[in-house]
Amino acid sequence: MTEQRSSYRQIFKATSLFGGVQVFQILIGIVRVKFIAVLLGTAGVGIMGLLNAPLDLIVAITGLGISFSAVRDISAADGELEKSGLAKAIVLLRRWSWVTGLFGVLVTIAFAPLLSQWSFGNKEYTWAFIWLSTTLILGAISRGQTAVLQGTRRLKDLAKASVIGSALGLITSIPLYYWFGNEGIVPAIVISAITVLFLSWYFARKVEIEPVQMTYKETFSSGMGMVKLGISMTIAGFIASLSRYILNAYISHNGGIEVVGLYNAGWGVVGQYTAVVFAAMATDYFPRLSAIHSDNGKVQELVRQQSETALLILTPLLSLLIIMMPVVVKVLYTKEFLPMLMFTNLTILGIHFKTLSWAMGYIYLAKSDSRIFLILEIIGGSIILGLNLLFYYLYGLNGLGISFIISYIIAILISFYVLKRRYQISFPANLYVKMIFTYCFVILAFLTSFIDDSLHRYLVGAVILVLATIYSVYKLNQLMDLKSFIVDKIQNKLRK
Repeated sequence: MTEQRSSYRQIFKATSLFGGVQVFQILIGIVRVKFIAVLLGTAGVGIMGLLNAPLDLIVAITGLGISFSAVRDISAADGELEKSGLAKAIVLLRRWSWVTGLFGVLVTIAFAPLLSQWSFGNKEYTWAFIWLSTTLILGAISRGQTAVLQGTRRLKDLAKASVIGSALGLITSIPLYYWFGNEGIVPAIVISAITVLFLSWYFARKVEIEPVQMTYKETFSSGMGMVKLGISMTIAGFIASLSRYILNAYISHNGGIEVVGLYNAGWGVVGQYTAVVFAAMATDYFPRLSAIHSDNGKVQELVRQQSETALLILTPLLSLLIIMMPVVVKVLYTKEFLPMLMFTNLTILGIHFKTLSWAMGYIYLAKSDSRIFLILEIIGGSIILGLNLLFYYLYGLNGLGISFIISYIIAILISFYVLKRRYQISFPANLYVKMIFTYCFVILAFLTSFIDDSLHRYLVGAVILVLATIYSVYKLNQLMDLKSFIVDKIQNKLRK
């Protein structure tokens, strides 16, 4: 019981740490997005989406998944206190980061005219893509430094880098949008990449490593271990980025740049407010899962604990977001963005399923089961893209919210089957009961969006929010003695 409570507390601690970061980023984001919406409008937001989507696709192809797969090697070496092994893993990562980054630059420059034609229907943005190619080398190095922090479990430094980066990104980008309008988008993206690089380097240099001598031939041969899993991650990332790119282009050609802006803005709202859980999964949960990947019993238990904690934390947050969505859109954007309300609320209904799907999906990566991971990603990517195109064709923007829900329900069912057959991993019935129970609060919150009278809607929503919060706090207290955990944290702060 003590060990379980400690595990729940570790999950909650990591989630709350990045929750604090997320709150700060939300506040910064409110100001930044408000300025972007006012200064650039839906067309400007759409241009940003059409520029970033193909770049994400290229990063997914050329990055080889090195920054993610390296976390596993760095974490293992750091946990076993192998200083030479840690130094070797970090040197390998840094050298491969340079190679993949330069590869990305060359690919972007070579395909710049085509990227402009495919995204915008003309070649006017060719030079924009050429300038943005510099962000690929900057981003590759930054991701490598971030992987070092993640692998060595320097979560506080990661949090600091995120907070400072958000603040600097606001300070540098807003003046560019004000003075240059849409012409300031490219410089803002480049400057943001430079800022992230500097911050990641500043904190990663604190990780002390022993000098290590490695020839470039050794770098290539030794790094192939990271590349093997990374290639699977690359293909998976390529599928996801390609799907987003095709969808953005499809919406652009059939609905216009304004609809692309609404879609990306809606995703921005939901993604930003739920990143607290998914960021914690990537930074804390994945290394912990990797450390115990050979023990299926422990893996099953950790996945259950992560899922329970995440769902309980998300339930009141999602309920609040749905209830306050009209206000959130007006504060973050303008009334011009109100048509995305139903799309965002429908997307929120799918977050519970995404949470459970992600918690299970990390098992394949922790076990380095690249083959089954890749097969599932290809199947899942095809299903998601197909459903997105179908439901957008049938129901427009709101159809994308419906397809999001259906896609992750299918993903969960597939993972349930594969985990049971391949690893004999299953989950107790009480996990499903908790998921259904917490999901009911989110559904009730969603139903308030159909109440026309604002006063009644917010009153009913407030009652639902209070009940959801009470339930989540009560259950978290049962799992980890939340009250004593908070008291201990406060006392430790006062002692300092």
